[in-house]
Amino acid sequence: MLAIYKRELRSYFSTSIGYIFIGIFLALSGALFSYCTLQQGTKSDTALYFSFMLFAFVVIIPLLTMKLFSEERKLKTEQLLLTAPISLWSMVIAKFLAAYTMFACTFLVSCFNFIILYSYGQPETAIIIGNIISILLVGGAFIAIGVFVSALTENQLIAAFGTIAILLVLLLLGVVGSYVNFTPVRVAINWLSIFTRFYPFTYGEFSFSAIVYYASIAFVALFLTVRVFEKRRWE
Repeated sequence: MLAIYKRELRSYFSTSIGYIFIGIFLALSGALFSYCTLQQGTKSDTALYFSFMLFAFVVIIPLLTMKLFSEERKLKTEQLLLTAPISLWSMVIAKFLAAYTMFACTFLVSCFNFIILYSYGQPETAIIIGNIISILLVGGAFIAIGVFVSALTENQLIAAFGTIAILLVLLLLGVVGSYVNFTPVRVAINWLSIFTRFYPFTYGEFSFSAIVYYASIAFVALFLTVRVFEKRRWE
């Protein structure tokens, strides 16, 4: 497991993907941070910044996940993984953790932006910490979904666009729910919405149910990925 994790982490920097991801992430983060906080003066809104970043992840995160398994399948190295002396769970989790490490480290580096806010005043620390925790949780769920989609195809572009489509639907469910008049359906849609559960964190409210929800999404996506390879192993 550790060998696969290290190999996958190195692969981000042996190709251009890792540098492209870091560059786009930090540039976009810096631009959105400047727009939502520095340029707004006394009306600065850190919650708006994190909400924008959440939607930006729909496009950014697939850069990390699109090649995880699709490239193995395209290069015909998938069978080496399937016959390696490790469990399928270990293989899948190793690749997931490699992508998550890239995401989490880059995101935490971008959080140094908030040092600027503290130099101008005293922002609400609880809101910032709540948003950081929620972003790390949502990022894990998004990456797990990307891992699953990558396992379904050998085409990296299909894996990327498939992940984008799923993430966009999950985020926009909350918007759709607001237009549904039938209460049971509206409640069900809001329950599935990633953004609806993210919203309390933006104002410093801790939501245990949201943590369970994001962890459940990640687990289900990784479980389905393992099932894909279990089926493929015996074909």
